[in-house]
Amino acid sequence: MSRRAGGKGVSLSQMTTVRLMMPTDGNVQGNVFGGAIMRYMDEVAGIVAFQHARTNVVTASIDRMDFFAPVYVGNLLILKASVNYVGRTSMEVGVRIEAEDPLTGETTHTCSSYLTFVAIDGDGRPTPIKPVVPATPDEKRRFAEARLRRNAREGSLARRKKSV
Repeated sequence: MSRRAGGKGVSLSQMTTVRLMMPTDGNVQGNVFGGAIMRYMDEVAGIVAFQHARTNVVTASIDRMDFFAPVYVGNLLILKASVNYVGRTSMEVGVRIEAEDPLTGETTHTCSSYLTFVAIDGDGRPTPIKPVVPATPDEKRRFAEARLRRNAREGSLARRKKSV
């Protein structure tokens, strides 16, 4: 049976994970390094992509990432990830990151980003994956927006290849 047969609902691979920001995640002033946050983001997005594809996946790209608010050592880092869109061998995973002060419960949206993953077979070649089937209005909106981003990425990639 082809991996493309059927489709999978968004809820089957989405995940929320929480990490306590430790001194090793931050600088001497107590601010968490952006690189540490990016690592955790890539990790949770990779797990979600793997759960959807059920095969090895690799990060192909990370869209722009703007930090809206700082994260401090001692905060809980909340990472919410889900598959937004699936092409033939690649998929977009959206990640929303929030910081929670565990003493007050105050939660702040710190950043969001979109990561593209490619599913690969045992020989390291791209392999087809099942499409994602959005069900809720929010999932359908994210799917439509992801398709627009994918088209923009493809146009940008084609222009770069022509200029080389």
